[in-house]
Amino acid sequence: MSAGSRPRLLVVTPDFPPALGGIQLVAARVVENLHRFESRVVAFDHPEAASFDRSVSAAVTRTPRSSIPKVSNLRFNLVALREARRFRPHLILSVHVAASPATSVLQAAARIPFVQYLHADEIPASPWLSRLGITRAAENIAVSGYTRQLAIDAGAEPERVHRIPPGIDLPGPPRASRSERPIVLTLARLTDRYKGHDVIIEALPWIRAAVPDVRWVVVGDGPLRDELAELARDRGVADCTLFTGSVSDTERDEWLDRAHAFAMPSRLPPGGRGGEGFGIVYIEAGAHSLPVVAGNVAGAVDAVVDRETGLLVDPASPRAVADAVIELLLDRSKADALGRAGAARASDFAWPRIAARVEDLLLGTLGSHSTG
Repeated sequence: MSAGSRPRLLVVTPDFPPALGGIQLVAARVVENLHRFESRVVAFDHPEAASFDRSVSAAVTRTPRSSIPKVSNLRFNLVALREARRFRPHLILSVHVAASPATSVLQAAARIPFVQYLHADEIPASPWLSRLGITRAAENIAVSGYTRQLAIDAGAEPERVHRIPPGIDLPGPPRASRSERPIVLTLARLTDRYKGHDVIIEALPWIRAAVPDVRWVVVGDGPLRDELAELARDRGVADCTLFTGSVSDTERDEWLDRAHAFAMPSRLPPGGRGGEGFGIVYIEAGAHSLPVVAGNVAGAVDAVVDRETGLLVDPASPRAVADAVIELLLDRSKADALGRAGAARASDFAWPRIAARVEDLLLGTLGSHSTG
């Protein structure tokens, strides 16, 4: 590397916008805030990728998906290897363990160190790939204490696992006023059962008995929508439930501004491993001065400070969820205090601050490798 030049960083991530999701957003925000590297990205293709990639400061190489997941992953790793030969990076950031075959080969054959991002669910879901990436990485980034422990259980050396949470885009002035009708908001794709939509439906009869005009607004879409809507009808709460489907970022922010409480009682999936890696949506709700109700398990315990920014409850208990929501809706002074504390804490998670921590770790890793 010549004097004055920036080190080259290859970011390998199957999850990248314009595809939607938390890991996609982490990858994009980290890339756009890495100012001390010359970066290049390898990601899967998307119908709207050409338009999105023009807005990215780094060059992006796309690879098409196959209908067969193993074929997709093989192709993705081969493209990552090809791009590494062309770009000759000094360091690699792997945003998902799906890239472990390529990063491990590059680390062993070309002595290019890599840093592995870890989120949570992928570790028990892909144990072989996870162990490969976690144990061969120069350093690991875990988004929460829960994820860090999953990594250590998978074979990581504790001193090589660094806890750096995801960040948020701090909102501007409110787009809407709080609704006159009490609104409980849940914001999540209707894809994973562990998010707790079903538990809120079971809790709603108790909530409505205490707060008769309550409305539950569910922002997000996915394959569980019809099943959840049917459950709401069976429990007699469909008339106070609104499934909005997917919405624009503007409408999403408007619902966060209208609501009075945010509830997403994520629980551990069957088997007790995985689930909510962090729960950045709790911080986003706090940024809109919303008090939150979350499960007292997994990454949510890092995202929510119990009795300070929200309430942590048993996520498998509809009664516990109901009691917490009722408390927030009926005790406005407490809810407002929790919301103010959540808004104050959210500034610590602004993406420029979080990405700077990632960049410092990457530079430190590169320095250690260069002098090791």
